[in-house]
Amino acid sequence: MLQKKAVTALVLLSVLGPVQAGEKEELLKLRSTTESLIKQLVKQGILTEETAETMFKEAEAEAGKIAEQARTAAALSNAASVGEPDDEEVRVSYIPDFIKDQIRDEIRAELREDVTGDVISKAKEEGWGLADALPEWTRKFKLSGDMRLRYEPVFLSDSNAAPGPSYPNVQAINQLGGLTNAIARQEAFENTQTNNQRFRQRFRLGIEANIAEGLKAAVRLSTGNFRDPVSTNQTLGQTGDRYEFSVDRAYLQYDDVDSFGFNWLSLMGGRIKNPFFVGGGEFTGGSEMVWDPDLSFEGFAATYRYNLGLTNGLGDDARMIYATAGAFPLQEAPFSHNDKWLFGGQLGMNWGFKNHDSLKVAVAYYDYKNIAARPNSTEPNTCDLNNRENTASMPEFMQGGNSLATICYEGTQTAPTQIPQMLGLASDFNIVNVNMRYDMSLFDDVHLTFSGDYAKNIGFDSAKVAARRVLGAGEVDEQTTAWQVRADLGWLRVDKKGNWSTFVAYKRVERDAVLDAFTDSDFHLGGTNAKGWILGANYAFLNNVWLTSRWLSADAITGPPFAVDVFQFDINTKF
Repeated sequence: MLQKKAVTALVLLSVLGPVQAGEKEELLKLRSTTESLIKQLVKQGILTEETAETMFKEAEAEAGKIAEQARTAAALSNAASVGEPDDEEVRVSYIPDFIKDQIRDEIRAELREDVTGDVISKAKEEGWGLADALPEWTRKFKLSGDMRLRYEPVFLSDSNAAPGPSYPNVQAINQLGGLTNAIARQEAFENTQTNNQRFRQRFRLGIEANIAEGLKAAVRLSTGNFRDPVSTNQTLGQTGDRYEFSVDRAYLQYDDVDSFGFNWLSLMGGRIKNPFFVGGGEFTGGSEMVWDPDLSFEGFAATYRYNLGLTNGLGDDARMIYATAGAFPLQEAPFSHNDKWLFGGQLGMNWGFKNHDSLKVAVAYYDYKNIAARPNSTEPNTCDLNNRENTASMPEFMQGGNSLATICYEGTQTAPTQIPQMLGLASDFNIVNVNMRYDMSLFDDVHLTFSGDYAKNIGFDSAKVAARRVLGAGEVDEQTTAWQVRADLGWLRVDKKGNWSTFVAYKRVERDAVLDAFTDSDFHLGGTNAKGWILGANYAFLNNVWLTSRWLSADAITGPPFAVDVFQFDINTKF
């Protein structure tokens, strides 16, 4: 807008008559400044080269149109007053000085108002004038945070099976010291029949510190249960107790850029965010099938990016290929070589089109080490006879759904039982994962996005699972595939006033397709062995304040009937 006014002003003043040197110099400086500002926005990736070129052309066209209108009006005015000129007569359009002064003043005032507004806005954004007012160390830190309030009713089908061994609460059984204690506490089995509603809250506070060029340290604190890695929600109803507030992330990150400003290498270590592409962010085009969005990774990851060039103003990352590799210790086993680890690698490609559509594709492989249970092989298999490896093979956290193995039984060597005391995973997990996302730019920043996620556990061995599992006999049916398809319509970000988006997804996650501990904690109340629909919408009614609603309807794939509908209504804020 400012560019159009600068060009328009120069043309009008040239038509209206002689311009004083100071005024012309002022307008020329304004145009030069505006052009420089637009070029800087292009360089920083805020505007594309095509958009900037369009702005210049539209401004010049509008200025030419206004100038032509001014010439025509002046000619008509002269013709009406003195008639048609002779062949040898030359006439000069005359506009009274007070009209020219008035037009100049109006243009100058309007331009001054726009320039002042732009300068003030940029000064607030970049903190002009604060550099000398604050100590240098304060400029190395960046503070951010978010808060979410949620209303969440849970509806269970009347046709669901009664609570029983088909849907055990594995986490409670392991934590309480066995099935007997869990039954006594009425926590041995999942709730399959009683509806529930709850209010929940999430608060996260993060700080980043610039240590050296390209190197930063970051820490994020979050609410949530210490033993639950896939949820940062705090359920209201703890009036007699304080919320748990823990270190959710703490890591170092190094980013290296080349001479063109392209970030070709990223290294992270500590408790880090998910380094793998999953299709998008929380509730915006992403998949939660393999990784819950609240999950943090402990360990080390590196990403190498290669710029394919030929971006035509689409941005440095619009066309590139990349490779990510990571090593993550999951659970240390003292005095043992059988620590649990996750090793992951992903190859991906981003491809931007000139019409601002984009395609992202990634293929990953996740290899879990020492994740399966190690049953006690001594007789009579009671937990008091466990060695360190038996006990360490019990998972620290499970949501439910994966095939279960008995590690050891309750009782003692002299009084054994056949009641499970420790449960673990019956299957190994080596997961091949493919993600795809196609983003169509429609109009006014509205996008239509299609995404897909597919996972296959190729580490499943039916004979080994049958030998370890708790329930049933004989070979176990292979339930090792998971997939999701999703469509999003609206703004890619919904933190600006008036922005909105809607989405729909269908998901099917078989029993041993992915690790139930790390998958989505909301769909079917968490875990695997579930299929169904997700519908939702986002709307921002203020900047940095938006509403989210989701309906998650899921049924069990195998086993007795277990259908769950979850509705979530969120008020989200960030700063």
